[in-house]
Amino acid sequence: MDYYDSQQTNDYMQPEEDWDRDMLLDPAWEKQQRKTFTAWCNSHLRKAGTQIENIEEDFRDGLKLMLLLEVISGERLAKPERGKMRVHKISNVNKALDFIASKGVKLVSIGAEEIVDGNVKMTLGMIWTIILRFAIQDISVEETSAKEGLLLWCQRKTAPYKNVNIQNFHISWKDGLGFCALIHRHRPELIDYGKLRKDDPLTNLNTAFDVAEKYLDIPKMLDAEDIVGTARPDEKAIMTYVSSFYHAFSGAQKAETAANRICKVLAVNQENEQLMEDYEKLASDLLEWIRRTIPWLENRAPENTMQAMQQKLEDFRDYRRLHKPPKVQEKCQLEINFNTLQTKLRLSNRPAFMPSEGKMVSDINNAWGGLEQAEKGYEEWLLNEIRRLERLDHLAEKFRQKASIHESWTDGKEAMLQQKDYETATLSEIKALLKKHEAFESDLAAHQDRVEQIAAIAQELNELDYYDSPSVNARCQKICDQWDNLGALTQKRREALERTEKLLETIDQLYLEYAKRAAPFNNWMEGAMEDLQDTFIVHTIEEIQGLTTAHEQFKATLPDADKERQAILGIHNEVSKIVQTYHVNMAGTNPYTTITPQEINGKWDHVRQLVPRRDQALLEEHTRQQQNERLRKQFGAQANVIGPWIQTKMEEIGRISIEMHGTLEDQLNHLRQYEKSIINYKPKIDQLEGDHQQIQEALIFDNKHTNYTMEHIRVGWEQLLTTIARTINEVENQILTRDAKGISQEQMNEFRASFNHFDRKKTGMMDSEDFRACLISMGYNMGEAEFARIMSIVDPNRLGVVTFQAFIDFMSRETADTDTADQVMASFKILAGDKNYITVDELRRELPPDQAEYCIARMAPYSGPDAVPGALDYMSFSTALYGESDL
Repeated sequence: MDYYDSQQTNDYMQPEEDWDRDMLLDPAWEKQQRKTFTAWCNSHLRKAGTQIENIEEDFRDGLKLMLLLEVISGERLAKPERGKMRVHKISNVNKALDFIASKGVKLVSIGAEEIVDGNVKMTLGMIWTIILRFAIQDISVEETSAKEGLLLWCQRKTAPYKNVNIQNFHISWKDGLGFCALIHRHRPELIDYGKLRKDDPLTNLNTAFDVAEKYLDIPKMLDAEDIVGTARPDEKAIMTYVSSFYHAFSGAQKAETAANRICKVLAVNQENEQLMEDYEKLASDLLEWIRRTIPWLENRAPENTMQAMQQKLEDFRDYRRLHKPPKVQEKCQLEINFNTLQTKLRLSNRPAFMPSEGKMVSDINNAWGGLEQAEKGYEEWLLNEIRRLERLDHLAEKFRQKASIHESWTDGKEAMLQQKDYETATLSEIKALLKKHEAFESDLAAHQDRVEQIAAIAQELNELDYYDSPSVNARCQKICDQWDNLGALTQKRREALERTEKLLETIDQLYLEYAKRAAPFNNWMEGAMEDLQDTFIVHTIEEIQGLTTAHEQFKATLPDADKERQAILGIHNEVSKIVQTYHVNMAGTNPYTTITPQEINGKWDHVRQLVPRRDQALLEEHTRQQQNERLRKQFGAQANVIGPWIQTKMEEIGRISIEMHGTLEDQLNHLRQYEKSIINYKPKIDQLEGDHQQIQEALIFDNKHTNYTMEHIRVGWEQLLTTIARTINEVENQILTRDAKGISQEQMNEFRASFNHFDRKKTGMMDSEDFRACLISMGYNMGEAEFARIMSIVDPNRLGVVTFQAFIDFMSRETADTDTADQVMASFKILAGDKNYITVDELRRELPPDQAEYCIARMAPYSGPDAVPGALDYMSFSTALYGESDL
């Protein structure tokens, strides 16, 4: 008997003189106690086929008192005395009082003589002591017992009802709403609570007492008029009456609790199965998407045009910007769902979830790694192909320009070399033809370099797999064949002229000098025009500055070239003067060359016109390269901030996940604040993506202002989002485990300190050897077999590492009370009773329809051949809910 019950007994069992000083009992209270205690005793005595009429008279011989104690305790008392003498009666009462004292009740000032003499006060005090011990003492609600436990039970049950405020066992019950609320809470069909009024206490009390007597087998222990007519109803009477309600409803409450526990287990099982189905589907969809995407990324079929390759690059940007980000979220959510499911299964003492073949988290990570590898290779291939096509277009245009210039120069040269004009020419004409031929050879030699350039460009186009290589090769071959033919014809004509050279002695030195100086000058002008019109491609501002410097150097040579032009024109003018002076029949033409002064002047004017055009082209390219440099610096400045920011956030998240500052809720709030700040940082990533797109559109392929590429930033950003989401999920699972297992914050801190100490690599995971050392430090003495068993619990996927979540799950199982299964099976026994099985009809009556049908479907395969028809036995129930291994 606890302290409170002893105090209660002492309070009510005062010395006799105290009772006398208090004028015994208040008449109203005595009347209420007589009626209440009499009804309470008869509710038990009728089980033995008897009752009492007068409480102080009917217990005087001790026989019915002993019988009452046997009924309410379920124990046998000593054999009573059957004699009618006073000594026999005192003996029987003493046996009853000794039995009460044996139950830990201290009786004060109550003796057998007072009971035998019919002392009302002592008799009521004795019955109250019995009521306290056998009807009230064992009441326990939320760690409170006896009177306070009963009061707390009443408060909890009546809390939802308006106008009901139970604070004591006297005036709180005068309006009758408290009794009606207790009945309506447990049997709402018996009372229409909405029609009751607080200002009509007689109706309320009579309704509650009549319903309790008729339907709940609680005898009417008080009169409504006595309660209403008393300023303060008797506390003992009210407590006795209310305790009868408590015991009447306790059986139904136990059945309700048992049903709730079973429903909870069934709901958890259903939720876990749904999570498994969701994981399988999400994993299948993600793997299928990866399977369909990788062949597209591994397709390296080149395109022939720059436009087609640019379209491929745009499609790849759409994939990175629109299609991949949702899949990154799906992958992260898949890992979170998997971890949550495993935690719930461990908390329910269920085996770890093993996904289907090829759908493990590691399988998805491997497939994802293959996707990113293919993605990286595809992007590199796209950029290389664009560079190759750009180079090819440039070379092809250069080939066409040089080929056109050469073909224009060779036009008519074969016919000229095949002429027989020397056969009828005069000596001077032969000399002229010979000199002219020498000038031609000089010109031919000057064109040798151009032919070699054409052949080299064609060869490079072949090596770079230019799509129109056949036509280029054909044109190049035609030029080379023609060049060889020109060489042969030139050699043949020289031999013919030299055979007749001995016949020719007169030569015009001025024409010869003109021809010799005009030819290289003309070739220089043609080369200058070719260079001035030559297309160029640069990627840096240094390259364009180099071209500009070379162009300035060329312009510096123009004054000397102009002097040479004037000198050549002066020779021609001197020839004209000689012809005019000596009337030479030369017809105003130079027999040694076809280059006329008009052609020289025309080409010179053309060169002068091309110079400013070249200036403008170089200036425009210089401006473009300055813009590209600005884009490089802009991208580099942002990347050099974002890259370290991502790394810093990753390190901070890692520190938060392993530090022990504050509670898990503090860590969770801190991590969510980090997650919010990270999400708010997304516009900076988008801005950097926009700058990167401008760089790619400008065909910028390198950036000396930063070591970070967009690929680095993307991968880091995705890892940051995945890490913060995974870390938040881990802390949530730790909270779930802590609350489910009843782990205190101090225990959680101790677990974290032990884990951090043995996490030597500071990766947030212990390898198997570190974990073994941790267990040994905590007092575990195990062999290889036991350690292997523990590893199978903390590392069901056999990854070789132990996470902090798995560590606290294991430690909580070792230190916390895991009575979930025991509670549920105890609930089964409450519903089953002595027969050790539950019928299908009982299960459907006690559980909600969906939970009952689910439970029946789960248990059907386990019903043995000897099972009761239409019933579920204990073994089937346990096997269905917890598996074979838990039996």
